[in-house]
Amino acid sequence: MSINHKIIGEGFPIVILHGWSLDHQTMSSCLEPIFKERSGWKRIYIDLPGMGKSQPQEDIKNSDDILEVILKFIDQLIPNQPFLLCGQSYGGYLDRGILHFRRDLVRGMLLIAPVIIADHDERNVPDHQILRKDPSLISRLSSEDVAEFEPMAVIQGEQEWKRFCEEILLPSRNANTEFMDPIQRDGYGFTFDVDSDPSPFEYPTLIITGRQDSSVGYKDAWELIDDYSRATFATLDMAGHNLQIEQPDVFESLVNNWLDRAESIPSVKQ
Repeated sequence: MSINHKIIGEGFPIVILHGWSLDHQTMSSCLEPIFKERSGWKRIYIDLPGMGKSQPQEDIKNSDDILEVILKFIDQLIPNQPFLLCGQSYGGYLDRGILHFRRDLVRGMLLIAPVIIADHDERNVPDHQILRKDPSLISRLSSEDVAEFEPMAVIQGEQEWKRFCEEILLPSRNANTEFMDPIQRDGYGFTFDVDSDPSPFEYPTLIITGRQDSSVGYKDAWELIDDYSRATFATLDMAGHNLQIEQPDVFESLVNNWLDRAESIPSVKQ
C-alpha cells in the first residue's frame, strides 16, 4: 500500500491526518512541540493519497475511496488496537468517517478547523478579514505568494508568513493536482451520512475552529455538539483556517488539555 507515513514516539497510538493538498509535516510542525513535553504517545503521521510522498492510486475516485484506503492502512498498521484520532480540515472530515466505521476502537478525537460540510456553497462561513496587517511584509513578497497568503491570513506577520510558507504553501505545491482535482470537483463529499450514528461519542474530544475562518467557518461545527458528549468546543478570535499558526499558544494549551483528558481513560494510559 503506497501510503507514506512517519511514526514518532512509543505508546498509545494517535492517527493524524492533514488537510487537502498538504502533507504530514503540516501536522507534525504544530503537534511535535507539544509532545516533546509528553511521553507515552505513538504519533502516526500519514500522507494522504496523492499528497506528500503518498502516490496516487488509479482506483481512488472520491473521498469514500480515500477513506477506505486509510481504514485499510490503519487496520494493517495497528490491527484491532484502540487509538486516538487527530485531523485538520479535510483530515478532520476523514476522521469522522473513520469514527463512523471504527467507532469501537476510537478513544478520542481532535478536530482542527475541520471540514463539516463538503460542499463549499453550503457552508456557513464569515467574510474574509485581515485583523493584523504588515504592509512591509506584503510588499516584499512575490505576487504569487501574496495571492496564496492574503486570502488565508487573518494575521499578516513575519512569523505567520514563515510558518505558512513552510507548513502550508510548500507542501501544497507537491500535491498531485491531476489526481486530486477530479476528486475535489466530483467526489469530495462522502456518499453516506457521516454523522448518522444515533448515540453520541463518549470519549474526550476537542474541536477547535477559527472565528475568522472563511474556508470552513465555525458555525457548522457547533451543529455537532450533541454528537460528542465529552467535547470541548473552542472558537478562537484572530484566527482563520490556519489557527494553529495564528494562535499557537492557545492551540497548544487546548491540545494539552485534550491529552490530559484522554489520559484519564483507563484503556488509554495504563
